[in-house]
Amino acid sequence: MSYKTLLTLIRSPDDAAQQISAAAQLARHFDAHLEIICIGIDEVQMGYYFAGADSMLQETSIDMARERAQDLLTQAEALAESEGVRWSARGIVSQYGVLGDVVSQLARFVDLVILPPPYGDEGHVETEAILEAVLFSGTAPVLIAPKGGLPAGFPKRAVIGWDESGEALHATRAALPLLQACEDARVTMVTPSRRIRHSGTPGEDLSTMLDRHGVKVQIDQCPKGSDRVSDVILTHVRDTDADLLVMGAYGHSRFREALLGGATRDILSDAPLPLLLAH
Repeated sequence: MSYKTLLTLIRSPDDAAQQISAAAQLARHFDAHLEIICIGIDEVQMGYYFAGADSMLQETSIDMARERAQDLLTQAEALAESEGVRWSARGIVSQYGVLGDVVSQLARFVDLVILPPPYGDEGHVETEAILEAVLFSGTAPVLIAPKGGLPAGFPKRAVIGWDESGEALHATRAALPLLQACEDARVTMVTPSRRIRHSGTPGEDLSTMLDRHGVKVQIDQCPKGSDRVSDVILTHVRDTDADLLVMGAYGHSRFREALLGGATRDILSDAPLPLLLAH
């Protein structure tokens, strides 16, 4: 198993260099093809023409989105040309209201999507919409590359956030090519609150599966105490000097996480290292 088609979706000139550099680094490592999509988003029209809207306003907003897409494409082509990988690039225009539908179609037939962080100081609501469309509708795994890009020699040490959920299992399977390249991998559990369904050591079945794929892992159990799950995981990441965190995304509904918070949103906001997410 390997990644053979990588995709990065660029919506901002501020993210272009970081995204293409990170995606190209992975493309070189896996001898993969890199697809670059530059999105000009029409933020005026929310997926429909509102009653009484002036036709000139409609046309102007679309033209502005086309111009943004073309500017991004010109920038992306210049950046990709110097990376020494197989690549293709194109610009597209989408109204914000149908952005999820457009993105999910683009993500369906790729092995991994590389995106910037959706939250925090560098985040943007459009990046959040793109991430959720990839995970939920495109059903593709996502690698979030932090500001500064991927570290040299990435990946070396991985932490797998394991809670026995389907999301965590899907993320681990999607991360296999990266895990196989690591020197060290750890199946990490924050003191499980749910009842373990199998006898034996928690995480043992996952460890056996990974071992048969050539990934040597050890099992770590971290007490939760009064800390947030995300804080416990990120502390463990720092303590083990990991450069990759693998975890299932949005175990609760996105609406609940938006209102009340959750491990996915907290880690996406705070993590200083690359994250591989899947739902």
